[in-house]
Amino acid sequence: MPAPARPPVPARAAAGPDLQTGPRTGRQTSPPPWPRPPHCLPAARLQEPPENARITVAGLVILRQRPGTAKGVIFVTLEDETGVVNVIVWRKIYEAFRRAVISGRMLRVTGRLQRAHSVTHVIAEEVEDISPMLDLLLADQGRRDDPAFAPPPELG
Repeated sequence: MPAPARPPVPARAAAGPDLQTGPRTGRQTSPPPWPRPPHCLPAARLQEPPENARITVAGLVILRQRPGTAKGVIFVTLEDETGVVNVIVWRKIYEAFRRAVISGRMLRVTGRLQRAHSVTHVIAEEVEDISPMLDLLLADQGRRDDPAFAPPPELG
């Protein structure tokens, strides 16, 4: 006995869940690129320079650690659109760039590339707070009028 005929599967359903978000209208464009600090190496390209090369990286600060056993060393993790960068800030550099290290939401770090035990670090020599570049995300992408990016209401 032959199997009963199954109804055809619509092309959108066969294509997978990515195409099942509803019909789109108009020309599709990709979002504008993130603001990129000049002369910064993306995290995805950290394997290219040789050991001890002087490089500059930038990204959002996603982690700051100052372990009590680290003798004043601060570990900072930055994230850009391609990955993460581990930064080591020695006490002397921390003292010179204290405000940026403590309060920066987005940093540009220049230092020496170090690889040890399959982990890549940047040993900071200069740290710059470039948090104002985050405002470019609002301006360049036209999000100032988007209610999701509106400033919080005044309290009081």
